[in-house]
Amino acid sequence: MLSDQEALDLLASPDLIPVGMAADAVRRALHPEGTVTYVVDRNINFTNICTNQCSFCAFYRPPDHPEAYLLPKEVIFEKIRQTIAQGGTGILMQGGAHPGLGIEYYEDLLRSIKERFAIHLHCFSAPEIVNIARVSGLTLEETLARLRDAGLDSLPGGGAEILDDEVRARISPRKCSTQQWLDVHRLAHRLGLRSTATMMFGCGEHLRHRVNHLRVIRQLQEETGGFTAFIPWTFQPGNTALGRLVPAAAGAVDYLKTLAVSRLYLDNIANIQASWVTQGLKVCQIALRFGANDVGSLMLEENVVAATGVRNQATVEDLRRIIRLAGFTPLQRDTLYRTFYPG
Repeated sequence: MLSDQEALDLLASPDLIPVGMAADAVRRALHPEGTVTYVVDRNINFTNICTNQCSFCAFYRPPDHPEAYLLPKEVIFEKIRQTIAQGGTGILMQGGAHPGLGIEYYEDLLRSIKERFAIHLHCFSAPEIVNIARVSGLTLEETLARLRDAGLDSLPGGGAEILDDEVRARISPRKCSTQQWLDVHRLAHRLGLRSTATMMFGCGEHLRHRVNHLRVIRQLQEETGGFTAFIPWTFQPGNTALGRLVPAAAGAVDYLKTLAVSRLYLDNIANIQASWVTQGLKVCQIALRFGANDVGSLMLEENVVAATGVRNQATVEDLRRIIRLAGFTPLQRDTLYRTFYPG
């Protein structure tokens, strides 16, 4: 494990290749089989209504906005049918901090899906869970337990951005605090739900803020062991309020170095995911030699990054091809990394 100072020094270092080689060595030690995984699933954004109004988000709309929507259940069902027909095994479903939806809405939605489909439901970021609890007058634990009993299978790591309240106060002051994000995932793990962890960087934070983020993720993983993967990705400034202050996305060098340091620091999390959605397929391929062992989802649908104007696309064969050309064997996985299918 790296110390905080070592992580900070590596992030600040101009020497990219040695950091990548060190991360690749950790990756090979953790995954000596020489495979890289991917998953076929779909992102369903069931609503874009959100009161958090984060400055980095181009997707949300206020409740009274003419473009605000809440998808009918039949539309969601049809999206799931299409996903299964294309070999999908999971649904990543997220929305926003909707002020009018209580726990009953979410319970009904989850149960309705499970009654109709045998599919893994990876749903609701920590800020959404905090909002549901607040609207419903419930504790976080009560909220998570009821959602689990209604059919929730695991939690995505969204809403983390940078887990440092100095940064959060600047880019998302209405969103849940660092402690609340950690509390949601800690409680989810105790209730038997696995989750992922993410980091959105390049939003004007200092390198020390990235290290602070990695530290609290590592500490929670040491406590619970509940994180299946860590997913770093870069802020995309297009069509966002924050983009006026941070007009350019972090480049490939910054991305690869941060991913590599993440692999070195988080040696207690098995999987590090590369982001082709924000970086494109070529940088994603290079990331497989900088510590990543997974290229994430085919993403049959993606709306949040697309709202910034970034519209990278891929097919299953695209993902398999870049994995093979990087020298690995592609394997399809499920949401929890527990079942693999030869690719």
